Amino acid sequence: MNSKKTANPVHKKPPWLRVRFPSGSAYEETRRLIREGRLHTVCQEACCPNMFECFSHHTATFLILGDHCTRDCRFCAVKGGNLQPPDGNEPERVAQAAADMELHYVVVTSVTRDDLPDGGAGHFASTITALRRKIPEVRVEVLIPDFQGDPAALTTVLDAGPDVLNHNIETVPRLYPTVRPQAVYERSLRLLAHAARQAPQIPTKSGLMLGLGEDDAEIHQALRDLRRARCRLLTLGQYLQPTSQHLPVERYVPPEEFARWRSVALELGFTEAVAGPFVRSSYQAEQTYRQSKS
Repeated sequence: MNSKKTANPVHKKPPWLRVRFPSGSAYEETRRLIREGRLHTVCQEACCPNMFECFSHHTATFLILGDHCTRDCRFCAVKGGNLQPPDGNEPERVAQAAADMELHYVVVTSVTRDDLPDGGAGHFASTITALRRKIPEVRVEVLIPDFQGDPAALTTVLDAGPDVLNHNIETVPRLYPTVRPQAVYERSLRLLAHAARQAPQIPTKSGLMLGLGEDDAEIHQALRDLRRARCRLLTLGQYLQPTSQHLPVERYVPPEEFARWRSVALELGFTEAVAGPFVRSSYQAEQTYRQSKS
């Protein structure tokens, strides 16, 4: 693997990063259900390159607690400021939309809400409960923020019984001050380790973006750190600059390098790893969960 860092940001996307423009009846139907439910998805808010594929298969990652965030991560397209109180009816609307989309596996994430006493943990729990009430056999994966390290908030989510608990470390520790200055690498690792100890029956999951300037040794160390925290599922994807105001891409990682990193992850003991240019934390989440159980 190439560990040499790029001196300057790259601008031209390679051919393996071409995406079809969203269209089609299934795509439009998914958009309609989300719009009529007055819901948000991370697919739309974060400008996910897989939105066409996922919406066309009637899947989406629901974004709860509004569409504005208390943090200002330099890689993320979700807007900051303009915070609103949690919508008490949102969990039921998520559950109804999931039922209308005939989902059997639902991924729920949120903006980071450092302004709330529990960081929104209770809202996550209510959403899990509403989904199970509406779709009794549903599997629920939650992608949570760090709750500022509050163990009680994490317990609230775990006690609701998600099938997978996901929390992304996003990048290597050296880049945290630039990429996500309000987050703490060690705090995220502690959250994952605490979840694995407290609820070992719930697999933990995490992910990194590549192409921000990290080197091979740093990636390898981050994967070892995750395994020490007993993280079992992994996603690795290419960072893509959402707007000119966000961090530039330092390097486009070729598909064969992602394949090698997947092999490294499995050798380190991850139960399942998904790696590729378009992989995001919720990409093919159901398949990843089921493969980890087989």
